[in-house]
Amino acid sequence: MRHKRLDHRFLEHIPERLEPGVLYISMGYATSAHSCCCGCGEEVVAPFTPTDWKMTFDGETVSLRPSIGNWSLKCRSHYVIDRGKVIKAGPWSDEQVEAERRRDRAAKTQFYGQAPKIEPSVQSAPVKAAPSFWRRIWNWISGRS
Repeated sequence: MRHKRLDHRFLEHIPERLEPGVLYISMGYATSAHSCCCGCGEEVVAPFTPTDWKMTFDGETVSLRPSIGNWSLKCRSHYVIDRGKVIKAGPWSDEQVEAERRRDRAAKTQFYGQAPKIEPSVQSAPVKAAPSFWRRIWNWISGRS
């Protein structure tokens, strides 16, 4: 990771050009944006919704949950933003990414009461008996264990 910390800025509108190392937060639009922490320069947007990311501000620092998985970007970086610190997380296989996308679609369907307008992937992910080491660590950090 090129950026080990993200300073935060609360503002009404996310700027068109994102300064590296800054997490921009718009409470009015319930979203955040930052330049990818790997240094590739791609824009990463994390909306705050009941089925997407949660933002915590402790008066000094910001945390986002769950992790940021940039699976659609060329870099495929994966990290956690915890109290302003960027913590590198392990890579995910294509099967893990697809399983998470299915879980996300199901969560949105359950919460919003309608099927998402995204075509399901034809690739199926194998069911794993036990979560990976990094998944267990992440579950422990995020309080899901």
